Amino acid sequence: QVQLVESGGGLVQAGGSLRLSCAASGRTFGSYQMGWFRQAPGKEREFVATISRSGGMTYYADSVKGRFTISRDNTKNTVFLQMDSLKPEDTARYYCAAAIRVGWVVGTSPVEYEYWGQGTQVTVSS
Repeated sequence: QVQLVESGGGLVQAGGSLRLSCAASGRTFGSYQMGWFRQAPGKEREFVATISRSGGMTYYADSVKGRFTISRDNTKNTVFLQMDSLKPEDTARYYCAAAIRVGWVVGTSPVEYEYWGQGTQVTVSS
């Protein structure tokens, strides 16, 4: 089992940047494919990005491709989401998620992830 704690959210102007972090407990962080999702009020939770266990493969939602970068540091049990050129429509609560994986799967559905953090709020003002 793994516990996830997100940090780094906040209020930023459109065009600005934020870097989210997700710290994981446990000794088997490298066994998990990691993902970021977001949920705005009144909307369903949506996929943002995912990264393979080694960090060698990534996949992004079209809405964030070219602006967001997911990365991980397995020595520090942490996954990151660098968010640049932020837009008001990026406003949401951002969640970190972990999935037990043997190989690489492009996991874009929340049901494919077993563990979740509590989320961190990102608000982008126009």
